[in-house]
Amino acid sequence: MTDPNQPPVTPPSNPAPSNPAPAYGQPAAPPPAAPQYGQAPAYGAPVYGAPAPQPYGAPPAGPDKYNVLSIVSLVTAVLFLQLVAIITGHIALSQIKKTGEKGRGLALAGLIVGYAGIALGIIVAAITIPLYIELINDPRFVNEFNY
Repeated sequence: MTDPNQPPVTPPSNPAPSNPAPAYGQPAAPPPAAPQYGQAPAYGAPVYGAPAPQPYGAPPAGPDKYNVLSIVSLVTAVLFLQLVAIITGHIALSQIKKTGEKGRGLALAGLIVGYAGIALGIIVAAITIPLYIELINDPRFVNEFNY
């Protein structure tokens, strides 16, 4: 029934949706519940903390990459180039601290082997140089041709 004192009302052309869209910034639906301990996640559900899949043959991105100078430090320490190993090891540790790359252990190993090699070289030189001086001054090894 209509009131004769009121003007006639026409229905709206497009009715309001029964489920209105959420306001800006609000999620449309609640996130799925996390799986309980011991349960596998639902198929297709994201596993939080797992790295994103990489295409086959793609180089690893970000912190999964080893620092090149840490590898160089260890290799040069093994090849008896201790000064190069120490310099590259310190630079590698500085870069790893800034970028978060892998290879801190390699850089430390290069530094340790490099410093140990230099210390061993100093000890060997401290022993052999006086021995050579003593041998040179020994009268039994004097040149008999007297040049």
